[in-house]
Amino acid sequence: MQAEEPHDLDAPALRDAAVAAARGRAPFDVLLAGGIVADVATGELRAADIGLVGGLIASVHPPGSRSDAARTLQLGGAIVAPGLIDTHLHIESSMVTPRRYAETVVPQGTTTICWDPHEVGNVLGLDGVRWAIAASRDLPLRVLVLAPSCVPSAPGLERAGASFGPEAMATMLGWPEIAGVAEVMDMRGLLDRAPRMRGIVAAGLASGKLVCGHARGLAGPALQGFAAAGIESDHEIVDGDDVLAKLRAGFTVELRGSHDQVLRDAVAALATLPHLPQTLTLCTDDVFPDDLASTGGMIDVLRRVVRYGLPPMAALRAATLNAAMRIGRRDLGLVAPGRRADLIVLDDLASCAVGHVFASGRHVAQDGRLIGEVRPDAVPAPTATMHVPLLTAADFTLRAAGPRVRLRTVVRPRFTAWGEVEAPVAADGAVALPPDTILMAVVHRHGHAPARPVLGVLAEWGTWRGALATTVSHDSHNLVVFGRAPADLAAAANAVIGAGGGMAVAEAGAVTALLPLPVCGLLSEAPTEAVGAELRRLRAAADRIADWRPPYLTFKAVVGASLACNPGPHVTDLGITDGSDGRVFADALIGG
Repeated sequence: MQAEEPHDLDAPALRDAAVAAARGRAPFDVLLAGGIVADVATGELRAADIGLVGGLIASVHPPGSRSDAARTLQLGGAIVAPGLIDTHLHIESSMVTPRRYAETVVPQGTTTICWDPHEVGNVLGLDGVRWAIAASRDLPLRVLVLAPSCVPSAPGLERAGASFGPEAMATMLGWPEIAGVAEVMDMRGLLDRAPRMRGIVAAGLASGKLVCGHARGLAGPALQGFAAAGIESDHEIVDGDDVLAKLRAGFTVELRGSHDQVLRDAVAALATLPHLPQTLTLCTDDVFPDDLASTGGMIDVLRRVVRYGLPPMAALRAATLNAAMRIGRRDLGLVAPGRRADLIVLDDLASCAVGHVFASGRHVAQDGRLIGEVRPDAVPAPTATMHVPLLTAADFTLRAAGPRVRLRTVVRPRFTAWGEVEAPVAADGAVALPPDTILMAVVHRHGHAPARPVLGVLAEWGTWRGALATTVSHDSHNLVVFGRAPADLAAAANAVIGAGGGMAVAEAGAVTALLPLPVCGLLSEAPTEAVGAELRRLRAAADRIADWRPPYLTFKAVVGASLACNPGPHVTDLGITDGSDGRVFADALIGG
């Protein structure tokens, strides 16, 4: 996104030229002829030609009534729709830089995204957000950067690489490139009116910019209170009842594609309403690089909600006009004169095969490929963020006084619960884990505390025959390692430390796969397809050592297992914590 947007379209000379072309007194720069306009305002599909002047749509007029243009593109009955708008995402989840992300999603029809650089903010603080802004400039993709609100996401339950309070939020909101407050995840802090979160949201409200939310598990009075606090949106939908409750509470719902198991139920619930609310939008939230390259980002979400029963025009409206209204961009979201020429050409509204993409009037992609190359990265990417020495097997050995010990456990992924098990203790003090449990070790990696593993015990995580280490670990992105054998845990951890961050799998004491992510320990500067291929190899190695049980016990569970802001127990660099009530236990030992 250019800093001068959206006012670049207001230049009198540009408007003069567009008016002249619309009235037939001057030719168009580009004429899109023989297409079918998807009018998301009226719900019509109607034959029309479209004339562009600079970055503007100058005219949408009867087919064949004009031929005067510097360039004419014959569409042969294809559908012309507004460019897709992704209302909430983390580029970091795709493990590539903004440049590489743009190279991937623009040919898929996404022309605008709302990026919460929460992950790089948690690693590098304000410097991370500054890098996010700089790295997003001058791309064919419009990147609206939001100010991370929860660094860390759960103060007192975890340590990140920085800590943002109201002053830091006010600073970021003063930057013209910042579009608003990113998802507020410290739900307990905001509802309890903790000064930090109260001040952060107050800064957002005072700015007049967006104030976005994360309302996982909130219902009844708590949901009402979250809205009353000034939160405007939510993407943490868990089922059909939840989507209706949040729409009724006045939230803009960002229905996300990253939780496919929820989409079908949400679409069924939406079908019970008299009409689709204008407060429904679509987003991707988190997409791994292999999925982004192979199945797509927003275009894949659009296809799936249509497949699950949302009327195609309604789905398209959610991804365009509704989204434009949510982010306050009157220049976006419609194929209409006076609007920005962000346009996509689709074969149909079911398969959503994208033939052409225009961004601000420029023909930027055709048949799944960019036209021309994206500029090189404008600023150096931040590396050297792993402040952890090499570790040993002894660092991953849980010890207690014997002969037996009771252990508190974190039961199952995502919707966690507290549990207890009893385990024998060897003569040397090493605890022998029960066969249906694994260790989860979290190591602070940001240099603000000792890099000493906190050892938690997970139950109902299947049988593991090796270890997996990752610095992609929401939200503080410390080094997290899963497995049973201390030698495997150390091998995987040390591979990631040596790579400057990323993911590794170890088996029988040896590393079997490594995905280096040296930028903030989260991203690679390589093309998305290459990073995706490396991730596929690592996934295959992980499949050999772990027995996944969809929908919740999956490879993706490892990157969210330390998400301390959510209700229930989680292992963090501070101990075994509970996002529901703020409890923190130093380790897994009960009575130890």
